[in-house]
Amino acid sequence: MTELMLTVMVVLLLFGFPMKMPLISAAFIGFLIYFPNFSPQILVQQMIGGVKPSALVAVPMFILAADIITRGHSADRLIDVVMRFMGHIKGGLAISVTSACALFGAVCGSTQATVVAVGGAMRPRMLKSGYSDSFTIGLIVNAADLAYLIPPSIGMIIYGVVSGTSISQLFIAGIVPGLIIVAFFSAYCMWHAYRHDIPVLERSGWGERFDAVRRALWPMGFPLIIVGGIYGGVFSPTEAAAICVLYAVVLEALIFRSIRLRDLPDIALSTGAITSVVFILIAAGAAFSWTLSFAQVPQTIISSLGLNEAGPIMTLTAIILAFFIGCMFVDSIVVILILVPIFAPLIKSTGLDPVLVGVLITLQVAIGAATPPFGCNLFTAIAVFRRPFVDVVRGVPPFLLILLLTTGLVMAFPQIALFLPELAYR
Repeated sequence: MTELMLTVMVVLLLFGFPMKMPLISAAFIGFLIYFPNFSPQILVQQMIGGVKPSALVAVPMFILAADIITRGHSADRLIDVVMRFMGHIKGGLAISVTSACALFGAVCGSTQATVVAVGGAMRPRMLKSGYSDSFTIGLIVNAADLAYLIPPSIGMIIYGVVSGTSISQLFIAGIVPGLIIVAFFSAYCMWHAYRHDIPVLERSGWGERFDAVRRALWPMGFPLIIVGGIYGGVFSPTEAAAICVLYAVVLEALIFRSIRLRDLPDIALSTGAITSVVFILIAAGAAFSWTLSFAQVPQTIISSLGLNEAGPIMTLTAIILAFFIGCMFVDSIVVILILVPIFAPLIKSTGLDPVLVGVLITLQVAIGAATPPFGCNLFTAIAVFRRPFVDVVRGVPPFLLILLLTTGLVMAFPQIALFLPELAYR
């Protein structure tokens, strides 16, 4: 009967239905098969229950903050401060893109917003400096993945809600892997610049640097609010998200005056549209996961794959492969909602740290965002840069290898991810 549920999902996807329809349809068919004597209201209750956790309030808050910031001046100021310090070294412009994506990701938590804000400003500069378009776009769509690892991360929030893992610990655990990716990307950018003899920019004076830092001090307050506030126990991730919205409004509307207060309803409407899609997916995924769990499908799948007796390394490998492949084809939120409940019994039985698993899953979700054929960053780049699909994906492979290397390092040395949470919560 599980095969029928999966067949329905695949068929509806092939016919072009939005992802919520295959999820809801498969859940309903499974419900009728496994629970023919139960009222369908139970399925509706599960959907409502899926969006009840209070931690999910952080999702629309971070999306709203990202929308406000993207329309304002924060991105330009963060880019400028990085350019002033990095532009004069070999590969400095490309390194600036990586660092700017990390900084902006720490502000907004959205990979697609990072592609738009940083890519729109930096791509013309890189092309003018001699970088190829394929390398430039490949760098932008992959460096934007840092928004998934460096807090705030919507992917981590969804994983934390589904798995019952501390979102605060997940946020902090993503910082060091994110910084390692920044270092690897920067090293590759330097090598690429030397190999292709890319010219460097003129060195900025210390006066210009201090001025850029002064102008970027306000936007740099976002990561301090999120990480510092949560780490210091001042507020929860949900409260941090609400404070970020207030901070974004004050920053862009009152201090920078880049938006008007009367623009906020339109921005909120855009946020509402995106949030509704996310929450419908979460509700549908909750119903689908409930049906699978009560039908003991996870146990059947794990048993058929021979993972019942698997150790931690084999379990982690299976999880990583499942998420890596799944995120190449399906929206990352949907993959988290479907696969986390399937692997949850296995994670518990092998004694794996759920925070470590969450970081590795988030890393695969980040990789999937820029991996063909259906990575969301790729389609964002196609729309923003007006380039065909083939040109957008041509520069992806080197950065994909770096992200996979980082995955291997975190697997081999779990303390890379667990050091800061243990330090903060011991």
